[in-house]
Amino acid sequence: MPNNLENETSPYLLKHANNPINWYPWGEEALAKAKAENKSIFLSIGYSSCHWCQVMEKESFQDDKIAELLNERFIAIKVDKEERPDIDKYYQKVYQLMNRRSGGWPTSIFMTENLEPFYAATYISPEARREEFGFEELLRTVSKKYITEYETLVEKGSEILQHINPKNKTIEATKLNLNIMQTITLHVGHLLDKKEGGFGTAPKFPHASTLALLFDQYLLTKEKEVLNAALFSLEGMSKGGVYDHVDGGFYRYAIDEKWLVPYRVKTTYDNALLSQLYLQAYQITNNQNYKEITFKTIDFMLQQMSEDGLFFAKKDQTENETTTDKTIITSWNAMMVSALFKISSIDKKYKAIAITSLESLLDNLYINGILYHSKVLGTEPKVKAFLEDYAYLGETLITAYQTTHDEGYLIMASKFANSAIEQFYDHGQWKFSNGEFKIQDDIFDTTYPSSISTVVSLLMSISSLVDVHYKKFVFKTLEINSYALMRQPLSSPKLTQMLLRYLKDDIILGNI
Repeated sequence: MPNNLENETSPYLLKHANNPINWYPWGEEALAKAKAENKSIFLSIGYSSCHWCQVMEKESFQDDKIAELLNERFIAIKVDKEERPDIDKYYQKVYQLMNRRSGGWPTSIFMTENLEPFYAATYISPEARREEFGFEELLRTVSKKYITEYETLVEKGSEILQHINPKNKTIEATKLNLNIMQTITLHVGHLLDKKEGGFGTAPKFPHASTLALLFDQYLLTKEKEVLNAALFSLEGMSKGGVYDHVDGGFYRYAIDEKWLVPYRVKTTYDNALLSQLYLQAYQITNNQNYKEITFKTIDFMLQQMSEDGLFFAKKDQTENETTTDKTIITSWNAMMVSALFKISSIDKKYKAIAITSLESLLDNLYINGILYHSKVLGTEPKVKAFLEDYAYLGETLITAYQTTHDEGYLIMASKFANSAIEQFYDHGQWKFSNGEFKIQDDIFDTTYPSSISTVVSLLMSISSLVDVHYKKFVFKTLEINSYALMRQPLSSPKLTQMLLRYLKDDIILGNI
């Protein structure tokens, strides 16, 4: 029998709609029920292509004993992190504060009925492992403590919440200067996998924004070392299994360090970012292989991941079948439209496709003056946009203006820049969300470049093209993050790119 997720539109939530657990979506009904029944909340956050989310769903969320315990003693809430990245970012911070390390997915949070968190985990095995409870045993323990140690749990949760958005954050600024380029070169030398290319060990991710930074540094300095590091990494990816040599497009990451065994999920954001990288590699080297990979990746997205000018979130082939998540995410679509505009510089046919896609994105997700974060094809959007959506869409509108010289795009980019400042900016710091979950965003590039670095890119362009006064927002953001940037530039590669742009008086590096 379906539970309370049956009327949701998220493919991830719908996958749990027939679990024996009486899941609720995040919302007033579930929160009010927890208070009315004096029950603890179990919050589970995941996404459709997450491996351990799938494992936990099969092992635990379809288990009748676990379901009986959850239904009797808890209010169970399921969240799709891609539909509600604000909730995810908030509870990733909770996890980090409670465990003193970064979290992952699935994210499992136990809270009081008033949302004070007291236990945070990721994947929970149904059976006890080493010193960890099995899920059933954990549920029994938590429900007992909720009765016998309630005040202690509330106190612990309240203390955690005080540190989510600290009011008196210490800012340690340092001088911003071009010495950062020496640090970039030095750190690349230390961190590059000199045998296989890329950065880090298995599982190995593309780190697209790091490679984009290396291209920018090469264009400024002509250092062969950083160029070769970037090209060597692109070669490793394109020759390995992480690149689909048959259909085109790139998988999410390689399970091994040699790029041979892919995790068989293709996302819009990876293919948008990587197609732009291979395009830039072609423009720098004139190597026809990079051009071929660029076109094959773009054409894969257009032929297999697109409908009515909009791009689906991902294609998942991990379960011996192919499923397509037809969620349309504003920021991810904006990245793909940027790629289309940029590739039109070497093949004009993509210009019309880019214009059509941009118009379709605006028609579907910018409604009556309100920008939305996402929608599933065939449904109406319901979650309003976050900083990343304003930032990426604004940046894409700048690219559209540079390609077409249509000032309407520039006017709209300025409008989104102003909206981003009004909603999310606070004296050099930026909130990711201005809604129910207000949390300061960070500068680190994870699966794709940070919202902060992208909104700085937008504001740099508006400053150069429209009004120089926007540069004060850029400077303040860079100043507040100067200590981290100057010491660890590869942790925030896109913001480091923006620092180079700022110090070089906004040379548009891609046009050199």
